[in-house]
Amino acid sequence: MELDFGKMDGLVPAIIQDNETRKVLMLGFMNEEAYNKTIETGKVTFFSRTKQRLWTKGEESGNFLNVVSVKADCDNDTLLIQVNPVGPVCHTGADTCWGDKNEEPLMFLKELQDFIDKRRQEMPEGSYTTSLFQAGVNKIAQKVGEEAVETVIEATNGTDERLIYEGADLIYHLIVLLTLKGYRIEDLARELRERHSDTWKKH
Repeated sequence: MELDFGKMDGLVPAIIQDNETRKVLMLGFMNEEAYNKTIETGKVTFFSRTKQRLWTKGEESGNFLNVVSVKADCDNDTLLIQVNPVGPVCHTGADTCWGDKNEEPLMFLKELQDFIDKRRQEMPEGSYTTSLFQAGVNKIAQKVGEEAVETVIEATNGTDERLIYEGADLIYHLIVLLTLKGYRIEDLARELRERHSDTWKKH
């Protein structure tokens, strides 16, 4: 990657984005040495304009920014760095330097999938998820059907609160079924994304 460090007296802006939530976490500046160290170590390193030295984010707090990907913009003078942050990013203790919460509720579905995957591997006694896996595909599929019916009932003759409750049950049991069959919720997301494409054709 050939970066243009000449436009800002040897510096380029580096936008830091959470790889999972896609939230913008902070903005820093890198000189060529900081950029090279970032690539070599896999931890974001800036050039501190106030201290006039390299500064690895987290070197004092332990809240490192672990690099996932580094991209330059079309002019090669600005970086977009996607990271997995360790802890809050801002020196104030906030998740981002704009005071935003670094969370995305939809991402919990991935966490739930990971949890159910772990249950499938470990099969701990006393777990409801374990009991579903032990009951087999027919029982799990039946539960998906039951929860779907209950969701429909709440949508047509129930309350909004119960609709959300039953809908959550439906998604949980569907993820259990997907896990048993060797798939993940991301597989459904990919299918839906493909359907959104202009080139998609119904099977």
